Amino acid sequence: MALLNPDYAKLKAGYLFPEIGRRVSKFASENPQAKIIRLGIGDVTEPLPPAVVAAMHTAVDELAVRSSFRGYGPEQGYDFLRQAIVDNDFKARGCDIAIDEVFVSDGSKCDTGNILEIFGAGNTVAIIDPVYPVYVDTNVMAGRTGAADESGRYEGLVYIPVTAENNFVPALPDRPVDLIYLCYPNNPTGMVATREELTKWVNYARANDAIILFDAAYEAFITDPAIPHSIYEIPGARDCAIEFRSFSKTAGFTGVRCAFTVVPKTVMAKTPSGEKQPLHPLWNRRHTTKFNGVSYPVQRGAEAVYSPEGKQQVKALVNFYLTNAKLLCEALRSLGVNVFGGVNAPYVWMQTPGGEASWSFFDKLLSKAHLVGTPGSGFGAAGEGYFRLSAFNSRENVEEAIARLKTMLG
Repeated sequence: MALLNPDYAKLKAGYLFPEIGRRVSKFASENPQAKIIRLGIGDVTEPLPPAVVAAMHTAVDELAVRSSFRGYGPEQGYDFLRQAIVDNDFKARGCDIAIDEVFVSDGSKCDTGNILEIFGAGNTVAIIDPVYPVYVDTNVMAGRTGAADESGRYEGLVYIPVTAENNFVPALPDRPVDLIYLCYPNNPTGMVATREELTKWVNYARANDAIILFDAAYEAFITDPAIPHSIYEIPGARDCAIEFRSFSKTAGFTGVRCAFTVVPKTVMAKTPSGEKQPLHPLWNRRHTTKFNGVSYPVQRGAEAVYSPEGKQQVKALVNFYLTNAKLLCEALRSLGVNVFGGVNAPYVWMQTPGGEASWSFFDKLLSKAHLVGTPGSGFGAAGEGYFRLSAFNSRENVEEAIARLKTMLG
């Protein structure tokens, strides 16, 4: 009989967002009259930018004609998109990134998990807590951890708590680590890292031969001009960092699927015998072996994000969601709730009133106000006592949610 991967048995009962879905579905079936407003999962609600739609239509029309039809594309992505990415996301910010260091994919969530395949099982991994659950769960699946304790922390991972008490600024690891997950603007807290803080991490990684896995999926929401959008804005980061980017929240591609990962040729890791080798050819080998590329119409749509019209439309889309976040923050503060984030990110991170347990507050919010958010403890032990609200929704729903919050908490 076939054997199961025993590491899957270490995973907690269910991935965070399916568990939220289960509870919401149960409540909805028992209360069919309730109008539930979902401010939990960070899924977008507004239509794709017109420039993107037009580009995708044109690309589909090309596929309908023999002379312009395309079959398999390059697994790493078409050059027209990779060049647009390099020119707009990196060269424009003074970052030295080559076109062949960009790998187009169908999602950063996939890439942050798949990247582990090119690293050995013996690496020590540092995780900011609270954290996007995928970072933890994929390491569990890969066999890099022991069992979880009562708080949900896994043996073998190095957790670095970030809370209001330390101003959400993570301390450097108190021991040598090999892989470091950083996500800025941060999911779930909505906080950002200053240039000085990122420089601290890059210097640590270079001094300890560690590699930073930098998730910049929400960089388009940065409003402070002093905050870096890319880890590669920091000197030396090309030697120690891999960066993940996504069009999902930037341009509404959650259902369209397009992202990219940057692997500089100068990032090295050691073989079991101690020799340094570049990661770039390993990721290229993995990518071309297990991935057939993002579809041509989708890549043309992503390219249009960088057109003059696309940039204006994406900026308007981002500002729309940031206004939602601002409204939520202002309303919660008026109710005496401690609120963080929501300025350079689409997420509002609030302390639960009275220090209530986050899942208890989830159930109360759902049953009394028919609102769905995300319990902070679902992101890690340090997230207990906090709660995440997403700004991804219509203005009408956000305003209605605010009215309900005022009724419930006022």
